[in-house]
Amino acid sequence: MNRLRHLFDQLTLYLPVLLMGMLAMATYWLVRSTPGMEAPKSAAPVEHKPDYFLRKFSVKTFDSRGLLKSEVTGDEAHHFPDTDTLEVEQFHIRSFNQDGHLTTATARQAITNSKGSEVQLLGQALVERASIRDQSGKELPALTFKGEYLHAFIDTERVTSNQPVELTRGQDRFTANSMDYDNKERIMLLTGRVRGQLVPAKTP
Repeated sequence: MNRLRHLFDQLTLYLPVLLMGMLAMATYWLVRSTPGMEAPKSAAPVEHKPDYFLRKFSVKTFDSRGLLKSEVTGDEAHHFPDTDTLEVEQFHIRSFNQDGHLTTATARQAITNSKGSEVQLLGQALVERASIRDQSGKELPALTFKGEYLHAFIDTERVTSNQPVELTRGQDRFTANSMDYDNKERIMLLTGRVRGQLVPAKTP
């Protein structure tokens, strides 16, 4: 029971926070890097049609030392003026924290509002953090967080999904029908059919 509780502490401490940070950075730079809209010439009804698009794009950000912080790529990005949203096909981001630890996120499609305060990952959404060593030198297993739908609310620091999700830490695995993670309260709620599989650590 203590190990199960410790596992959830580790999951809630690292992975969702990295997810929200990466998505906030990605959507900020995507929106800032796209061209501005021209003022409409007449008050015609707004249709759900893109007014501009990007193809085979890559957006990189660097820190003050010139080291790569993140790279966002996609096959296509379309802006829809009626909803003021940006839709990215084949979304992919690589992000490095200040210690150089890599986290990646991918999805068939990403949808973000103009402020970057809400991001939806649709279709084979996957967030991965490679295994790392903490300050004491202890190795922390790789973490993954995946599902067909993930919805991040950046301002309120929440990540939700009303569809099945899977969380793994090393060889340990948890699944649930839905999820609601509150980073401010450090609470993760897994609902529906929740299952967990813990693999005993190998003894020397």
